[in-house]
Amino acid sequence: MTNYIALIHKDTDSEFGVSFPDLPGCVSVGATLEEARINAEEALRLHVDGMIEDGEPIPAPSAPDEVMANPANRDGAVIIVPLKIAPPRTVRVNITLPETTLPDIDAYAESHGFTRSGLLARAAKRMIDPA
Repeated sequence: MTNYIALIHKDTDSEFGVSFPDLPGCVSVGATLEEARINAEEALRLHVDGMIEDGEPIPAPSAPDEVMANPANRDGAVIIVPLKIAPPRTVRVNITLPETTLPDIDAYAESHGFTRSGLLARAAKRMIDPA
């Protein structure tokens, strides 16, 4: 799970405001510190979901020291907010394979602790995203 740094700000006549230095525009509020923390998790998830939907790159989280090195961030209290992204929806597909290939796929998958679908998804992902 990825964690992001958030800053909580509080003026005397306002609720607790939360901002994420790594994600400009991702903000939240709460009447209490606990509510601010809970709302920050939801704001982070929704913001990142929107970025993914729009095809935008998700920035890596900065270290707390990096965030606090910026003088503009020193007036907020630091909290760590976990990014909880829902797994992608699974869809059923129908594919065509040579009859002799399917037993090989099944044997390999079983011997390596995969399901047939899991093996095929992993193999496809590896070919698509070589890293």
